Amino acid sequence: MTVSAPPALPAPDQRSSMLGVLRVYLGPLKGQVLLLAALLLGGTGLNLALPQLLSRFVDNAKLLGGADVALLSRLALTYIVLAVGVQLLSAAATYVGAQVGWTATNRLRADLMSHMLSLDMREHKERTPGEMIERIDGDVTALSNFFSQFAVRVFGAALLLTGALVMFWRTDPRVGAGVTIFTAVTLLTMNRVRKLGVEPTRLEREASAQLFGFVEERLAGLEDIRSLGAGGHHLNRFLQTQRAFFGRSVNSWRRRSVVWQLSMALFAVGYVGLLAAAVGLYAAGSITLGTAFLLYQYMSMVEEPIDQLTQQLQDLQKAGASLGRVAQLMALKSEITGGTRSLPAGPLELRFRDVSFNYAPSDPESRGVLRGVDFTLPAGQTLGLLGRTGSGKTTLTRLISRLYDPTAGQVTLGRAGEPGIDVRDVPLSELRSRVAVVSQDVQLFQASVRDNLSFFDPEITDAQVEAALREVGLGDWLARLPEGVRTPLPTGSLSAGEAQLLAFARVMLRDPALVILDEPSSRLDPATEALLTAAITRLLSGRTAIIIAHRLDTVARADRILVLGAGQVLEDGPREALAQNPRSHYADLLRAGAGAAEVLA
Repeated sequence: MTVSAPPALPAPDQRSSMLGVLRVYLGPLKGQVLLLAALLLGGTGLNLALPQLLSRFVDNAKLLGGADVALLSRLALTYIVLAVGVQLLSAAATYVGAQVGWTATNRLRADLMSHMLSLDMREHKERTPGEMIERIDGDVTALSNFFSQFAVRVFGAALLLTGALVMFWRTDPRVGAGVTIFTAVTLLTMNRVRKLGVEPTRLEREASAQLFGFVEERLAGLEDIRSLGAGGHHLNRFLQTQRAFFGRSVNSWRRRSVVWQLSMALFAVGYVGLLAAAVGLYAAGSITLGTAFLLYQYMSMVEEPIDQLTQQLQDLQKAGASLGRVAQLMALKSEITGGTRSLPAGPLELRFRDVSFNYAPSDPESRGVLRGVDFTLPAGQTLGLLGRTGSGKTTLTRLISRLYDPTAGQVTLGRAGEPGIDVRDVPLSELRSRVAVVSQDVQLFQASVRDNLSFFDPEITDAQVEAALREVGLGDWLARLPEGVRTPLPTGSLSAGEAQLLAFARVMLRDPALVILDEPSSRLDPATEALLTAAITRLLSGRTAIIIAHRLDTVARADRILVLGAGQVLEDGPREALAQNPRSHYADLLRAGAGAAEVLA
């Protein structure tokens, strides 16, 4: 199976500002951006010409009895044609802007998803899946308007505002100077108040993430909540979380609304001033009635873009808050990075060399989960890993696939008789393609059978998937599927045994060198366990393997046994030798298991 490397992400410092975001995500779309600019420029030019036609129409129409009907007809027809042109150009600009915006947004979503998948497990443990979903969907959706509408409307509004001011100056420099001063004061005032909503909006997004996380956790634990009759308590907590989100949303909206409220007040003053100036100039004979009407039209063209800017400033506040949260996430760095050395072909020898591990290494009072673990698992052999709950069995296997790295010591893989390669020196994609883990809780997706087994890899053929299913004993089950491997597999439609067998089939498709099975038969009935045992035998043939188990019959096929206790190796050796040694921990476990079976009998 081909393992592709994740896409390279833009540098975090490039994504820490609005200009940086525009440069990184709109830069590759510069052709479409230039087309968008041309559409906006053309629409603005036509929009500025419309009041000129209206002015001429009014000045000619007021000449009672002497109006040139032919001229008025031409002006009216020209106005209609230009107005239709404005609408067509506006629609085209909106379409191209949306296309540019969503393309850029989807690139950002993909970068965020790729980045989050690359983060260490510590980061994922500190955040709920619901919060992560809110980061990818909620925050990026807030940014989508910034991409799709901000450039269109702000650039278009800036063009229209500039053009309207130029027309004011051409019509009457005195009015042009007054309107320019008014516009400058309005924009400066709104720019000063626009930041009022950034922090409340950030808090709103945080509350939204907490709400998503709360809902996700409760849905995941729905069975326990129902069986224990705790629905009412969780509903009360939901209402508290929802109330906090609502309060922050209202506060955020109020702070953001200051911008447009201030804009309305300023333009009420501006319109009164312009109308007073137009009436005075008309009364003095300095301008015609058509020109007075023209000034009013151009004032509306000043108001419209500033209204657009006002609205976009509110969206800019949302985008600023979301961008800050996205930048925080992008700034997180994975401490687990791969090297450049490749693993040899075939089964691999595994060595732990004085390995210690602590989930909280910075806490001096925290006790390590693993302490001085040292053992060798020869290539092609199976290790039965035993120990009490909390002894460090699962943690040990996580160090092999590098979900975590040792606090001290070294984990190596390689050929027998040769110095092993530190797993930290192997590219992560190669390591995780050569080391396969089947956990207790098999994750199935609402997708087809082939997508569940191939993890959506299009290079894996249906024939390969079918062969893997038959290899693990699911041939009869496959024959009953109406659409074969293309049959949708709803979540929760399989038994625990069938889910485990599907997980084995996933491993068969990858053909790894080392397989880790974590409690593969912990929840199975005897008949299903027999089928699973046969599948395990086929799965482990010719591979190095580790089987974590509480039930001793699960490791009856193991070549070696390693017993952990309190994070240390209590015993390590060939299974047969340990079973025959009455003083071994393994022999004690066998006697305890036989005694429990007699009591049950």
